[in-house]
Amino acid sequence: MNIIIHTDGGSIGNPGPSAIGAVIEYAGKKKTYAEDIGEGTNNEAEYEALAFALKKTKALLGGKNAKKAKVKCYADSQLMVNQLNHNFKLNDKKIIPLFVKVWNLMMEYKSVEFAYLPRENNQEADGLVKSVINGGKQDKFF
Repeated sequence: MNIIIHTDGGSIGNPGPSAIGAVIEYAGKKKTYAEDIGEGTNNEAEYEALAFALKKTKALLGGKNAKKAKVKCYADSQLMVNQLNHNFKLNDKKIIPLFVKVWNLMMEYKSVEFAYLPRENNQEADGLVKSVINGGKQDKFF
């Protein structure tokens, strides 16, 4: 089974009020999620969005099906994608536990890939974040 995940995270200020958005496509279905995650940085929100989506996907599929699933994760954070693909070092001590959280969640699947997607191509996940953090008003965001 192939799963497609689009995630985004953002904050007003850095740090500041933060939110996550996730779009999960599996077995001909599409689920969207958006949540307030409290105070944090933009980078923390990006990782939290991905961790949330990987957990939620396992819950949607069930453990046995997750172990058979190939997951492709798209995000508009070049930093996060490059860190997860081992192209960039982890320098922020607050990001290290989030990286480990995502890495551990990857073990629940047959395979997980990470790909960068420019924000203009990640509009659904981006819009979910904005809908939580500021009621969809883009002028207040970031």
